[in-house]
Amino acid sequence: ARLAFSIIRIITLAGLREFFLDFDSVEEILIEMYPVGISVLRVEDITEALWGSKVSLATISELNKKAYVHTEAWRNRPLQGGYPYVYVDGIYLRRNWGGEHENMAILVAITVNEDGYREVLGAAEGMKEDKASWVNFFQWLRGRSLDGAKLVVGDKHLGMLEAVGAVFPEAKYQRCTVHFCRNVFSVTSRSKSLFNISACADWRDRFFALQGKKPQKS
Repeated sequence: ARLAFSIIRIITLAGLREFFLDFDSVEEILIEMYPVGISVLRVEDITEALWGSKVSLATISELNKKAYVHTEAWRNRPLQGGYPYVYVDGIYLRRNWGGEHENMAILVAITVNEDGYREVLGAAEGMKEDKASWVNFFQWLRGRSLDGAKLVVGDKHLGMLEAVGAVFPEAKYQRCTVHFCRNVFSVTSRSKSLFNISACADWRDRFFALQGKKPQKS
């Protein structure tokens, strides 16, 4: 058992070192660690494994401040170019605030840019998906020069729907087909799930047929 543990430890450390070779700075490593839930104390252990000495909590805190500056600069960057199609959704995450854990909505907007690549337009804390939160989020995007939106796609949450009409009155709204299928499944018995999956696939094929395109198999 001790030999097996030693082998696993060697493989793990070797994998960590190889993984972090792609990063140019400690700040980038920290940014990569936090989204996957690695705690500050665990960061100390990892830095000791990588470099033979622990990085102090004060140093980690200072590095976080530097990373935060870069993150905020990216988050508030001016939006350049045309973004006719905008996809929006709320993602719920648990946050530790003052020693208490609570669910919080992260409002996210994604687009396909002029080069055909997916681009994150913005992400912000919304606390909850009500009209006020979505209005503030959309106004923030518009303040960063998000203009020309012709179609907004979302899950048809009432607060989101009202906010789109208030901030982007010239844009049309379309319900996300993935969310629609999930809503169908949520009110259908398990015995009919296979039928619903087939029906959703059929709807998808019909949609692409109308567009003159062939759907890609996932």
